Amino acid sequence: MTRKPTSILSALRERLLAGESTAQQIAVAALQSSNQNAGRNVYLAQDREWTQREAERVEGSFSQTEKPPLFGLPISLKDCFDLQGFKTTAGTKFYEQKNRPATSDSAVAARLREQGAVITGKTHLHPLAYGITGENRDFGDCLQPRDASLLTGGSTSGGAASVQEGSAVAAIGTDTGGSIRVPAALCGLAGYRASIGLALERNLWSGGIHLAQSFDTLGWIFRDLRDGPLLAEGLFALQTEKNIPPRVEVGAVSGNFLRDCDENVARALEQCKSQLAANGAELSEFTADDWEEGMSIYAPIQANEAAAIHSSTTGGDFSCFPSPINERLAWGASLSRGAVQELRARHAAFRERVDRLFRDYDFLLLPCSPLCQLRAGADHSETRMKILRYTAPLSLAGTPVVTLPFADGAGMQLVAPRGGDARLLAYAAAIC
Repeated sequence: MTRKPTSILSALRERLLAGESTAQQIAVAALQSSNQNAGRNVYLAQDREWTQREAERVEGSFSQTEKPPLFGLPISLKDCFDLQGFKTTAGTKFYEQKNRPATSDSAVAARLREQGAVITGKTHLHPLAYGITGENRDFGDCLQPRDASLLTGGSTSGGAASVQEGSAVAAIGTDTGGSIRVPAALCGLAGYRASIGLALERNLWSGGIHLAQSFDTLGWIFRDLRDGPLLAEGLFALQTEKNIPPRVEVGAVSGNFLRDCDENVARALEQCKSQLAANGAELSEFTADDWEEGMSIYAPIQANEAAAIHSSTTGGDFSCFPSPINERLAWGASLSRGAVQELRARHAAFRERVDRLFRDYDFLLLPCSPLCQLRAGADHSETRMKILRYTAPLSLAGTPVVTLPFADGAGMQLVAPRGGDARLLAYAAAIC
């Protein structure tokens, strides 16, 4: 969270608006930086000539005085959204073989292009966006460009890698249980997960593959917190909040909830609290003991909804997907209607408990993950549950979250009440 003279994105935008650089020049530089991780799999689909044509189109589509927020910026797109002329794989060979090239853009891709973005390609993801590590049997694990010994995290694996390597200044991601927040944190980047329902209000899910509709939302992975408001304007037409109060109340999670944080994460949390206090925040602690049941609500609802989505294309045979994803899908399909109804009632009660916290606090603060590194090749069979204990409660609540980046992959979640996206982004931008 160290303030820099200007962000990379802002510098590019200033050069573009001043006519000092062209969209084509910036696109060429971005493409030269792409797929720089050890697996050369940041992008699952990329056509350099297409991207350069897009840059040319962008330059000719807008007048000198009317350039939209994303004008000329290289942006990567998660490969669970259609892009005309490209297949959508959802990170699996099954959909790569089944799907034909899209005949039209998804709503997200169309919005990016309308806003002047130059799409650099379709990025790697954990299969079906159903995982948090970035491991992928079909296309290879997604490794960080800066350190081949580390996984990016997932499921927006390639999105995080594209920003880290510089082939994109921002990446479109989805976040169901932490799929923007966690890879952003692990890769030392900022992230923004929108309030649940915001993408639906803006009709942005058309042409996208859901994982679990009750929790799915969209957002960005990017470098500098100061760029969050502009990116939210470009994607969601979210108007920038200008009046941030000088003092805000921040509730920081404490106690037994943090029992498994590694040393770097615990240190970063204390550093973050100190920085917020130095910026005028009033901090107090809250315990989250009643969040412990979160995973027992989240995981089965997620599995049930995911199974319903993919049953239509697989005929209910999930063996075409890698383990343990196929096992989760089978489990979700086996849940009775009554069991799911009971889970939804528990979900509503859980959401209300989180909502009550915002009677006392403007924002909440907690780590994105108890782990700051995921070693490539290590046994991560327990990793998903460890991380989701930190992220799933906010997925259940449907809140917007900004990932505050810290050194060594120890990112923090700054959380606002549902619908408080503009205020959250403005506050995060102001304190960075």
